[in-house]
Amino acid sequence: MPVRLVSAILDALAALAPVDCAGCGKADRSLCVNCRLALQPAVTPRSIAGLTVFTALRYEGVVRQTVLALKENGRTDLAKPLGLALASALSRAAEPGAEFAAVPTSRAAWRRRGYDPVALLCRRAGADVARVLVHDHRTASQKTLGSADRTSNVRDSMIAKRTLEGRRFVLVDDVLTTGATFAEAARALRAAGGEVVGGAALAFTPRLFGASQTAQ
Repeated sequence: MPVRLVSAILDALAALAPVDCAGCGKADRSLCVNCRLALQPAVTPRSIAGLTVFTALRYEGVVRQTVLALKENGRTDLAKPLGLALASALSRAAEPGAEFAAVPTSRAAWRRRGYDPVALLCRRAGADVARVLVHDHRTASQKTLGSADRTSNVRDSMIAKRTLEGRRFVLVDDVLTTGATFAEAARALRAAGGEVVGGAALAFTPRLFGASQTAQ
């Protein structure tokens, strides 16, 4: 879509519902043209827990600000542009006969937000998602923990709602940091009899989730 047309549409929307750009703070823009361009995906395969996981974006700058606005500030209007980026990773990760399974949000996060970011992103990406996992017990926030502590914190924290015998899954998450939460979700799927054939994520954290883990 031409930039001038996009700008005109954004002007019209701003008049109806004034809001600041989630990426840069520009007035009267939910997401300005330049920040939308920053969400163009560059899908990359990575190796996590023995799986090939496709990521769409780098979790930094505009991407980080936009994801945080969705997850922490209730900006569900951002799920559509972020979902479009995720869709590119989902298309690469898709396997015949496999379902997309979302990494579950915690009960505390659900109560705070009122929605599940990963499931919402999948819907906006046009993907049906199987919500087969739940948290079995409360865990500490992962935000301030190092790699080893993150793994310990989430160990055995998820279970499947039912047996998953005979079902195959592509696991989906929003942001990969160390991969600890993703690995725990994969373990829980397998523990219930499911087969995990790959994964997809909206973004990865380059500082902690190094380029050395890129799949060959």
